[in-house]
Amino acid sequence: MQEVEKIEKFISIIDKKLRPNIVIRSINSEKPVVVKHIPDSWNLLGCGNYAAVFTHKAFDDYVVKIYAKGRPGLKEEVEVYKTIGNHPSYSYLSYHTSEYLILTRIKGVTLYDCLRLGIKISSKIIKDIDEALKYARKRGLYPHDVHVKNIMMVENRGVVVDISDFKHTEYCSLWDDFKKVYYKYYVPIFYKFTIPIPKFILDLIRKSYRTYKKFNG
Repeated sequence: MQEVEKIEKFISIIDKKLRPNIVIRSINSEKPVVVKHIPDSWNLLGCGNYAAVFTHKAFDDYVVKIYAKGRPGLKEEVEVYKTIGNHPSYSYLSYHTSEYLILTRIKGVTLYDCLRLGIKISSKIIKDIDEALKYARKRGLYPHDVHVKNIMMVENRGVVVDISDFKHTEYCSLWDDFKKVYYKYYVPIFYKFTIPIPKFILDLIRKSYRTYKKFNG
């Protein structure tokens, strides 16, 4: 099946089978959306504060990101993907409407899950992300919200999963802060012994970091 034909078929089942049946509610803009009534053959990959991401078993190379009603950001995200263009460290925008985006699917393991499962994160992954963010800046974008749940390792290559906030001009320290921790603590301790870090500890670190940043700018 040709690429254009694939996209057209995917659009058709999104419009006929997925959108009319699912319910996506955003109750609190600071918490992930809630999704109900997912049709058969569809899989919910993840939820953000404004949108949910799905894939279909017959179109495994694509995802559709559907925004909750009344939530902003889709138009801005489309602009970001158009600016990024076709780059190996990012998804590619294949199609969009006023309600959803179709993106090429990135299949890998998030750095969060690497930490949780004890999978080694090589320095090459860090350098790949640095290069990807440098490319985004050259395109006039502002890397924002780059953290361990938004970065994937794909066959020992670093890939950025979510770039929806790359038009926010204020400085975001998440990636720089992670790199400091990576070189100071992860490389000499966890990389050598590949120690899995339990989820509750990772979540505790995340909450403590947020509290620290809130009170210390």
